Amino acid sequence: MAKREYSAHQKKIISNYYNNLDNIMLTKLGELITQLYLCESDKKAEKLWERVDNALVKLKIKDSLRNHIMQRRDIELLATHLNDWLK
Repeated sequence: MAKREYSAHQKKIISNYYNNLDNIMLTKLGELITQLYLCESDKKAEKLWERVDNALVKLKIKDSLRNHIMQRRDIELLATHLNDWLK
């Protein structure tokens, strides 16, 4: 496969995305918490928790804390940690 060439503008957009990935993931976690609070089915909640786990991995949260959050699946615990991370 040929190497893709990006314009200067595209390179800047890509660079900005990766420079702000932490902020993007923290915002996404906040949205996921809201969706989990409003969720009415277990199946949808399971999918949302999978997305939470992926966001925690991208944020490079310690495995011990990530596992603790994912085992408990406590929305309030996740929200408390999110508030701490946003400070």
